Amino acid sequence: MTPAPHLPASCAGTRLRSVLALGILASLPGFSTASEGRPLYIDTAVATLMPDGLPPERRGVALRHRWEKDYPGRGGRADYHITLPPHPDIEPSALLLERTGNQLEIRVNGQVLQRIGRLGDPNFDALKADHLVEIPSQILSKDTPNSLEIRISTQALRAAGLGRVSHGPLSVIGPLHEQREFWLHDLPRVYAISLLLMGALSLTLWWRQRDALYGYFSIAAFGGSVRVFDQIAVHAPLGWPLWGMFVSACYAIHLCFVAHFILLALGSPPKHLTIAINASLALVLGLVAASFSMQAPFLWTGGLAILLSVGMCCYACVIHDYIRSRRPLARALALAGTAAIACGIHDLFLVRIGIGALASYPLMPHSVFFFVLILAGIVVDRYSKSILAVQELNASLAERIAEREKQLTEVFAVLHRQREEQALFLERQRIMRELHDGIGSQLVGMLNLVEQKIIDPAQLSEHLQIALDEMRIAVDSLQPIENDLTVVLANLRYRLQPRLVAAGLGVVWDVPNIPALPRLPPQAILHLQRIVLEAFTNILKHARATRVAVTAHCGGVPYGVRIDIADDGVGLPKSADSNPEQHFGHGIANMHARATAIGAALRVFRSGSGGTCVSLEWPIPPGET
Repeated sequence: MTPAPHLPASCAGTRLRSVLALGILASLPGFSTASEGRPLYIDTAVATLMPDGLPPERRGVALRHRWEKDYPGRGGRADYHITLPPHPDIEPSALLLERTGNQLEIRVNGQVLQRIGRLGDPNFDALKADHLVEIPSQILSKDTPNSLEIRISTQALRAAGLGRVSHGPLSVIGPLHEQREFWLHDLPRVYAISLLLMGALSLTLWWRQRDALYGYFSIAAFGGSVRVFDQIAVHAPLGWPLWGMFVSACYAIHLCFVAHFILLALGSPPKHLTIAINASLALVLGLVAASFSMQAPFLWTGGLAILLSVGMCCYACVIHDYIRSRRPLARALALAGTAAIACGIHDLFLVRIGIGALASYPLMPHSVFFFVLILAGIVVDRYSKSILAVQELNASLAERIAEREKQLTEVFAVLHRQREEQALFLERQRIMRELHDGIGSQLVGMLNLVEQKIIDPAQLSEHLQIALDEMRIAVDSLQPIENDLTVVLANLRYRLQPRLVAAGLGVVWDVPNIPALPRLPPQAILHLQRIVLEAFTNILKHARATRVAVTAHCGGVPYGVRIDIADDGVGLPKSADSNPEQHFGHGIANMHARATAIGAALRVFRSGSGGTCVSLEWPIPPGET
């Protein structure tokens, strides 16, 4: 730590002047004795001021003392001498230093009490916080006044100096410090976090919707969060003065994009005002760079004045819109704008320039928080409107869907009715065709015999029996069998059993319980019955067999049902092995046609016992059994 330069005087002279100064300060209005339960507020001090490049001077100053007001654009050091009253040693005492810095060292009665930062270190700024300093009772005098010396070092273009000093019991000074901490640090932290969160939300909304309103606010929020963070950060992340230039640029961006946000929130912003805001931002950023490069603080002060004028122009637009439309959004923006303009005037003239009461704390972060609430309200309002629009759209779609469902139901009912009518028509045609081709052909044969006066009882009986079987099969095909092929074959056996017994034909029936077949409509049943009936008729007419075996089973590759009807008769002649249809006429051809109609394959071949075997293979797709 570099020692502070001393005034050219002897030690005795210096001590004498200090004693005289303490006596003078004790009689000044700013010096008052702390009453019980209340702190002593010290408003004056004797300062030894040592600016860089200028001779030192010693004089009395009023607290809050602003170094940058006395020496704009210069750094340096200062020693502040304050007289404290005697300490009665009732309870521990403490000091509260309000916004003092940039780096400081506190001495009481010549003893170093605390160092906050290292003197001359530009990366530390003690002015960003209040400081509670406890004073050990053993170093305080009980009978005579005590000497307090506060030595500070400061950097050019930085707010510095000594704020108001409060002295009193620790039990009083401690709560006072906590109360000020809430306003000076806790609230700015809330503002900084809120700005970051709303900035991230706005950036996300802009990314999804490409709405300039959200984009402008996200830029303003991120710039404002840097400015608010700087109010509580005692360490400069980039070093001084680079950090100061960066914070000032972010603050200018923050205010200009807040102006853009306000104009967009009202509606279509005036083009000339948008151009003026962008031009002002470019000018202010240039002033920031020049101010910190040339160590000319008045340039940054001029930039703040330009930003204030931009805010006033936007405020005029807000008031005009509110008077014209009386919209709730315009009213909210007018109230927030009023607070922002008032805080901007306060920060420029009282904090920056130092007119009047020499306010040391900026108020703009408090006013900016209102715009965060307004953006939250805009997001909620737009979300509510979008939800309402979605609900209305859903209701409209529900009505249209209900109407379409009603129309489709009516169409399906018509189609179902038409399908039923068509199925009934096709079933009638099928029954008529079967009666014509089956029973009708047998009746025509019998009529020809009668007309030719060839009355052969055997032939008439055969024709009548076949006609009767045809009628029974047609009736059986219409019975509900629930897709059970076993029942179909059992009914067929029941119908044919009398004829087979009368012909002296033994039957071996090997038909297990076959799984249900979904694709077994009446027409398929009738085709299957016709195939089996034709096979038995051929056996009775031509085979001269004594025994017939009927087997059925499921399985094979591909999966399906196989029905075999084999006899022990004379069998097919060798000339019929290659072409059974030519040997038996149209009967075999009809059987093949019926098998093809139901998707099955029919084979007629010589069995192993020498007779004839009729095999029907009916493939079934997997999952249909």
